Amino acid sequence: MKQHLDRSLKNLVGVHPDLIRVLDRALQISPTMFVVTEGLRTLERQRELVRIKASKTLASRHLKQADGYGHAIDFYAYVDVNRDGKVSFEEMSNVRLMIPIAEAIKAAAAQEKVAVTWGGDWRKFRDYVHFELDRKVYTGN
Repeated sequence: MKQHLDRSLKNLVGVHPDLIRVLDRALQISPTMFVVTEGLRTLERQRELVRIKASKTLASRHLKQADGYGHAIDFYAYVDVNRDGKVSFEEMSNVRLMIPIAEAIKAAAAQEKVAVTWGGDWRKFRDYVHFELDRKVYTGN
């Protein structure tokens, strides 16, 4: 059974248990290992991401919602390091690698009966590294 990397476990603290359950199952069925790079964020972190144009909103689902949990995660493909010990963002977030992981997360969500939204399906701002609990179902209340 595949296990989340320590970095993922740290970044899942404060994330809604339904989303964690989906990611646990997705890890087992994904053809590519993935790491959760961000889950629950502080408002200060979100402001910084907006400032540097890495995010477009201060109303992020990564922020603590009314139910006390973050409702979003960012993830990347886990790419084995085999050169100078560094892996570029472009390699980790390569759409070719992200799509099979996203398909596994969607399949896991269906199996777990948890409504999720993938940023790669968004029309205006495609965010291939982002999953969140569906706002229509998970209002945070």
